[in-house]
Amino acid sequence: MSKIRLLLVDDHQIVRAGLRMLFLAEKDMEIVGEAGSGEEAIRAVRELKPDVVIMDVAMPGMSGIEATRRIKEADPDVAVLALTMYEDEQYFFEMLSAGALGYIPKRAAPDDLISAVRVVSQGNVFLYPTMAKLLVDDFLQRTGPGSARTLEKLTPRERQVLTYIAEGYTNQEIAEALEISVKTVDRHRENIMRKLNLHNRVELVKYAIKRGLITVS
Repeated sequence: MSKIRLLLVDDHQIVRAGLRMLFLAEKDMEIVGEAGSGEEAIRAVRELKPDVVIMDVAMPGMSGIEATRRIKEADPDVAVLALTMYEDEQYFFEMLSAGALGYIPKRAAPDDLISAVRVVSQGNVFLYPTMAKLLVDDFLQRTGPGSARTLEKLTPRERQVLTYIAEGYTNQEIAEALEISVKTVDRHRENIMRKLNLHNRVELVKYAIKRGLITVS
């Protein structure tokens, strides 16, 4: 089985050292390089061909947002996972617009980060619960009067799950609250994303741009 090739990008060496220790313990992952700036990240992607770039958002010089945009323009197949201390809307939506597949805060548990890497390496979206909440909140606000018609597409149970997602609950917490299995929660989330036309990254970003969630400069 081929390993997931990782490139670590952060302007703090101590952060990269911590990430290195974390991923070295994973048998299905290997670190092919590191970068301390956006410019270095672009060069490293071109030379090392990683599967996943773990990208800091705010760095001196070129930001992780601009680096992500340029990396995706040059090689759309590279998955970028934002790992950052910022959890506000501006950075979140700008990274999505730049082409990131996932967004996770540095305060997250190590297991969450490892899971996120595996998810984005398969071309799927990973959003930490608080980030999913931002997306759902904006969706409901931006659709305005039409939001009621949109929500009519959802079953009562899916609306319940959507409410918990909007409140930032994890799948496990939703399962416990509704007394259903995590697998059932996963299925409901997939149905919700499909019915809202948010079932993959490309359509997620296109939808966000169309609804004004993301402003492309």
